[in-house]
Amino acid sequence: MGQAIADFHQKGGAKLLRVFSSQFEEDEIPVKQLFRGESQMPAIERKALEMAQGRILDVGAGSGCHSLALQQSGKEVLAIDISSLSVDTMLSRGVRQARQVNLFDNSFCETFDTVLMLMNGSGIVGRLENLPQFFRRMKQILRPGGCILMDSSDLRYLFEEEDGSFAIDLAASYYGEVDFQMQYGKIKGEPFDWLYIDFQTLSYYAAENGFVAELVMEGEHYDYLARLQLKGDNS
Repeated sequence: MGQAIADFHQKGGAKLLRVFSSQFEEDEIPVKQLFRGESQMPAIERKALEMAQGRILDVGAGSGCHSLALQQSGKEVLAIDISSLSVDTMLSRGVRQARQVNLFDNSFCETFDTVLMLMNGSGIVGRLENLPQFFRRMKQILRPGGCILMDSSDLRYLFEEEDGSFAIDLAASYYGEVDFQMQYGKIKGEPFDWLYIDFQTLSYYAAENGFVAELVMEGEHYDYLARLQLKGDNS
């Protein structure tokens, strides 16, 4: 994805960014979509940008579209991504603070008022079993009164029957745990886990780990925006 982002920025276009999964048919990500302006963003993303306050951490920032929108609103934001090419692109596009950082790297110990995780931000967690580690990490970097703004989708619609019921195998692994692999030209990335999580399950894990989940907004197709804050932290 980093190479696709760099090519689009430098050349004004990019090859197909192909996406493979053992659960789904081959798909592609329109690289141009990663460069959209605020007016082109879904309502859920615009709402999250409006709610973000204080010092903001934009996780998995990609091309920096959310960080640029926040800057234009006069907000302070640090954009992080694991791709050096993405970081170089963000800096070239005018993102003032962008760094190559893995959210789960404990050597990254700065603190923030808002942690922003958009474009199915829950995906970075990978699997349900990683949620306790994720919430421990959030306790380390959130300032008092701070919050996480995260969007995700409930994939249950993929299992919907004609009569409106859902044929989900409860004995199998959680239906929102997906494996992906990306290919751009001749570059093929390593497979990785990606988590789509329904709000009820997110709320349960949040409560188990000392957080309160608030459903801020629902989208048009099983997607939603959640606000997560430490229990009793209303400062």
